Amino acid sequence: MRRRQWQNGTGTLTVDGLKVAPVEIAATYRTRRRGLLGRAGIKGAMLLTPCGSVHSMGMRFAIDVAYLDRDLRVLTVRTMPPGRVGLPRPRARHVLEAEAGALAEWGVRRGVTLTISA
Repeated sequence: MRRRQWQNGTGTLTVDGLKVAPVEIAATYRTRRRGLLGRAGIKGAMLLTPCGSVHSMGMRFAIDVAYLDRDLRVLTVRTMPPGRVGLPRPRARHVLEAEAGALAEWGVRRGVTLTISA
C-alpha cells in the first residue's frame, strides 16, 4: 500500500464522519519548525507531518496535542501548557495541535481514526 505524500497547505478535519475543523498542514522542515510559535491562537488545527514529539516553548496559549500513527489513528491526547517539552511517542508519525479543549469538543480521543482531506 502506498503512503500519502503530505504537502504544506490546508484541509478539513473529519472525525467519525463529521467535518469538524479546518486544518493547516505543515509538511516541510521549515513549516513544522515554525508550527504555532508566535501566534495568539488558531482557528481549527495544525497537522505536523512527519512528527513524533512537540514542545510548547515560546507558545502564548495552551494546546491540545494528539499523537497519530501512520493511518491517522489517535494514539494519545495530551494538553500542554506553554513552556513544556513533550516526550517522543513510539509509533507516532503525525501530530495534530489545536487550542486547549478543542480536541475533546471535536470528539478526538484515543483509538479514533481521523480523516484529513485537502
